[in-house]
Amino acid sequence: MIIHRRLLHLAGSVKGPIAACVGLGLLVSAAYVAQAVLLAAALAALVRGDTAAVVRLLAWTFAVIALRAALLWARETVTVWAGALIRARLRDRLVAHLDRLGPAHLTGARTGHVQTTLVDGVEGLDPYFSRYLPQVVVTFCVPVGLVAWLFTVDSAAAAVLAVAVAGVLIIPRFWDATLLRRGRTRWTAFAELAADYLEAMQGMATLRAFGAVHRLGTKLATRAHDLYVTTMRQLKVSLVETGVSAFLIQAGTAGAILAAATASTPWGVFAVLVITVECFRPVKNLSEYWHAGYLGITAVDGIEELLSATPAVADTGTRRRFPAPPDITFDDVTFAYPGSGRPAVHRVTFTVPAGRTVALVGPSGAGKTTLAALLQRHYDPDQGRIAIGGVDIRDLTLDTLRRGIAVVAQDTYLFHGTVAENLRLARPDATDEELVAAARLAAAHDFVAALPEGYGTRLGERGATLSGGQRQRLAIARALLADAPVLVLDEATSHVDARTEQALAEVRRGRTCLMIAHRPDTIRQADHVVVLENGTVLEAVA
Repeated sequence: MIIHRRLLHLAGSVKGPIAACVGLGLLVSAAYVAQAVLLAAALAALVRGDTAAVVRLLAWTFAVIALRAALLWARETVTVWAGALIRARLRDRLVAHLDRLGPAHLTGARTGHVQTTLVDGVEGLDPYFSRYLPQVVVTFCVPVGLVAWLFTVDSAAAAVLAVAVAGVLIIPRFWDATLLRRGRTRWTAFAELAADYLEAMQGMATLRAFGAVHRLGTKLATRAHDLYVTTMRQLKVSLVETGVSAFLIQAGTAGAILAAATASTPWGVFAVLVITVECFRPVKNLSEYWHAGYLGITAVDGIEELLSATPAVADTGTRRRFPAPPDITFDDVTFAYPGSGRPAVHRVTFTVPAGRTVALVGPSGAGKTTLAALLQRHYDPDQGRIAIGGVDIRDLTLDTLRRGIAVVAQDTYLFHGTVAENLRLARPDATDEELVAAARLAAAHDFVAALPEGYGTRLGERGATLSGGQRQRLAIARALLADAPVLVLDEATSHVDARTEQALAEVRRGRTCLMIAHRPDTIRQADHVVVLENGTVLEAVA
């Protein structure tokens, strides 16, 4: 019986559903006990030859059975409702925290590991919270209460039963530490294997290109077998614990009945018999729910690791109005990535005038993308400041800052949804007419209209059914819909033609634009050019 302190802390947000499950669990147990007591009384009356009492008691027994059936239905219904609510609340909490962590966190975490935590980890916590924890309360309340009452009927049998119940609850706990340790090891191996599988699926084209599919498949099969062996070893410990519990339950039942049979009245014998069964019923259910909720206990490290991660930047800003005019100033900005031995940018100073375009050029690793990330506050500078309209971006709330900046990146991300749904990520309330207008400006309308269902066509994962140029045109249309005063173009012209570059010129019109580019045609469209090398400004050209 493992009550995990950190899981109890997580339960703080779902106390209501858990309390509902506990209450119904106690009512169901009370119904079982009432049925048992009535049956014992009916049997004692039968021995006495009191037929009228037998009929009356059996009638009450059938009424309790009907009530118990209704309570069991209600408990299962509430348990399913509570489980769904618990999963939703925990996932909402985890996803909201991931949003606060931002892209900086995912650069150091494996996507598959996070996905496993969000999916399998939360699924494992459902039975832990909705079934196991409520049953723990029932298991402590019901046997203690019944043994205490049984002392008024037959003290010898009650004493034997008390020892047996204590043994069932305490002795198997000696294996809990081993189970938890092995469970954590298994969860880590499971999460890493799931991450490897996801990575292999995402990189299948690369694996095929280099003939590495078989080699990686063999490696994954070996790791899957190791996980299987670890799981079987863990199961052996669990089976030993189950066997010890079963032995103690049977021994306790037999001992209590023998003690009652030597000294009690017929009522006492029958009472001990049925109460012994009801004492151990919650314990058996607890063992069943323990195995159902065990995955949640082993997954707690991954969930806590995610929840305890701190954002790279703190949302300490208070200003909720985006500054105007939106000129951008980088003032003596220095920044080094965590764990890096040298700054990615060093003492960078330049200004992007409001409504103008500045191109950042330079070799790979010069710090261009780092400056774009700093502007969006994925990180904060170690030294210096970045201001928009004279306001330090740290004084703006993160939501205000990021709503004021539209980004068109080289690697456009499209979700597995329709074209319209992907465009409306920028503005959910956009009308169909506004979608078409943005797509026309981005030179995307013609190819979208040619799709089987037009704007209702469902795209493949990451927009796999489109070409690179088509994905970037949709990204441009999305930026137009966002209608943000500041635009960041991070190698946004890598897959586009001259017509699309003209669309980008339309997007930049009237906006303050920071453009990362290599192509000479693109650079010539900028009002100013800032040349970076080794993280420093080499020259600025008007």
